[in-house]
Amino acid sequence: MKKFLIVIEKTKTGYSSYSPDLPGCVATAKTKGSVTQKMKKAIEFHLEGLREEGEKIPPPHSHSAYLSVAA
Repeated sequence: MKKFLIVIEKTKTGYSSYSPDLPGCVATAKTKGSVTQKMKKAIEFHLEGLREEGEKIPPPHSHSAYLSVAA
């Protein structure tokens, strides 16, 4: 089992998500919970496609952190 970072962004109509480790793997939904579920399915589908094409599964390499700065 591998863990892939996903980025979730608020949009005008809901939420969008992508994984920096898997270019082109995206999802959209009306709620944060829904976009997370859809992104999980999108990643599974993306990895399945890579396997079928004989491509290597890229290792997760992205990390996240929050920084506090004066604003």
